[in-house]
Amino acid sequence: MALIARVDKDVCISSGRCVADAPSAFHFDADEIAEAVQPPPPGLSEETLLNIARNCPSGAITLQGPAEQEVPLD
Repeated sequence: MALIARVDKDVCISSGRCVADAPSAFHFDADEIAEAVQPPPPGLSEETLLNIARNCPSGAITLQGPAEQEVPLD
């Protein structure tokens, strides 16, 4: 299953944890809010994406699987 990361810009607190953990998959926009790179870079494991989403201090990152179904983080 290929996971797609989404960042809720209204919830993101710009901690930078996702950008530091996977700079090929996340970056800051002009307002210093995190964005997920689309499509996700090859070689980034689903486990890494799950860990990044779980460790987001504001809970701004969600993951979607096939058919845009949200993936539970617990």
